[in-house]
Amino acid sequence: MESKKKPATLAQRINVLRASVMGANDGILSVAGIVIGVAGAATSSFAIFISGIAGMIAGTVSMAMGEYVSVNTQKDAQRKAIETQTVALDDDYDGEFNFIKNKYVASGIKPELADQAAHEMMSKDPVKATVRERFGFNVGEYTNPFSAAIASMISFPTGSILPLLSISLLPKNLRIWGTFVAVIIALSITGYVAAILGNADRRNGTIRNVVAGIITMLVTYFIGRLFA
Repeated sequence: MESKKKPATLAQRINVLRASVMGANDGILSVAGIVIGVAGAATSSFAIFISGIAGMIAGTVSMAMGEYVSVNTQKDAQRKAIETQTVALDDDYDGEFNFIKNKYVASGIKPELADQAAHEMMSKDPVKATVRERFGFNVGEYTNPFSAAIASMISFPTGSILPLLSISLLPKNLRIWGTFVAVIIALSITGYVAAILGNADRRNGTIRNVVAGIITMLVTYFIGRLFA
């Protein structure tokens, strides 16, 4: 009988969603910087469009590969932590038990309750219990590197489309400032969503994202103007 594939946990789904949001954010910012920089140096709509397409393709591949390598590196570190705890439990079970107990006591739990809680957790699965308490992750709950890579591979070009279309379709006298405005709105959205997913301050996260985008576009534009 074929074993059923376990559904992704909430944490795993959020990690993939975060990769999607950040991929879109990077797509917006990277391609906006490229096309505005080129627009500062050249007036050819074709040159601007081609540079944006090149940046989109390069960024898509880079983001996907980077996400795949990053998630795999994290999984390797987690597997190493599990191996370390397995050996530690074989060598010094009481020491690992006392680590959990003392951690709970330090957090304000009464010693007798901390002892009981440690006993219950260690009796069920000592490896899972000690890995969770020492390293802060749950055994078996790994982000799929392929899912993260695919999420970035889709979201980066999706985000790239906005500045690419803005700079290409708007009238020449409006395309730079129009792209600025469109990118700022888009970065406000991705910054806000990223702050929600990261459980960070929404206002600060949004402002930080927008300011970074404005600085990027201004720098690339004025560098382009130097070569105009």
